[in-house]
Amino acid sequence: MEPFYSSRGFKATKEGFAEGLEQMGILYPKIVGLGADITASVGMDRFARSFPERFFSLGIAEQNCIGVAAGLALEGLLPVFSTYGVFSALRTTDQIRISLCYNNLHVIIGGAHAGISVGPDGATHQALEDIAVMRVMPNMTVLSPCDATQTALALKAAVEQCNGPVYLRYGRSPVPDFTPPDLAFRVGKGQILHEGNDACILATGHLVWEALQASYALAQQNIACRVVNLHTIKPIDTELIAGCTARFPFLVTAEEHQRSGGLGSAVAEVVTGCPNPVPVVRIGMEDRFGESGSPEELMEKYGLTARHLILAVRKMLR
Repeated sequence: MEPFYSSRGFKATKEGFAEGLEQMGILYPKIVGLGADITASVGMDRFARSFPERFFSLGIAEQNCIGVAAGLALEGLLPVFSTYGVFSALRTTDQIRISLCYNNLHVIIGGAHAGISVGPDGATHQALEDIAVMRVMPNMTVLSPCDATQTALALKAAVEQCNGPVYLRYGRSPVPDFTPPDLAFRVGKGQILHEGNDACILATGHLVWEALQASYALAQQNIACRVVNLHTIKPIDTELIAGCTARFPFLVTAEEHQRSGGLGSAVAEVVTGCPNPVPVVRIGMEDRFGESGSPEELMEKYGLTARHLILAVRKMLR
């Protein structure tokens, strides 16, 4: 049996952000970039080189960046601000809530270096709570693409399909790049990447590839597992999730984030309102911080690999 999806190689999702932003910059002159002194690390350097007159580095002053972005948006521009997710989503929470969300301004916030796979940077720089914080903000859209190609598509969607604030989450470490470039990205609509009748995994971000690998391995054991990519955490695809509860006796969610408040919580909230709610098994960080290590070591240690998804599915089937 051939794998369901083939990787075109390993590529960091921050590279997809960089490519997408540069492409959008060509198409939309109203886009301006804001940096916080780590331009290259988060994929803003390509835009800065291509459009130096439209890029502003404001130094290590993330709260100020949000205030400046709000002012630029009020003047009719489309600001794109990015730094590490622990700073862009968490250090700036008050400014995002009042300046952006309260005014419902179209500003795109890049949350780079998200998840445990940041690796050696350690707990202080591993954004594991950003989805939870951003998705409770009124008017906020939260996007969590699965690979570099989809990150570029997500940025395009954030520009063309959204009218209010957008948080776009992406990582640093190279991961398999497998999304077909022509696969449509619709904000608020999940994607069924592989079909099955026995079990269902709903994943986001880097865990989508792990879910596909788990599904492929389960197929060798005569277990057909549906894999859903929920690249939009908010607004979540309630129709697709409800359809999963009607078809499967349980759901497994997978995310590189705290189990509380992230994708698993969002799915569970939908499931409780369905006519036939089913158990939801949430795979994620179990209320703890990460540590320094290689991305592969950390993903294994904290239970965020295909192997752990297989164990969860088989346990529920028993």
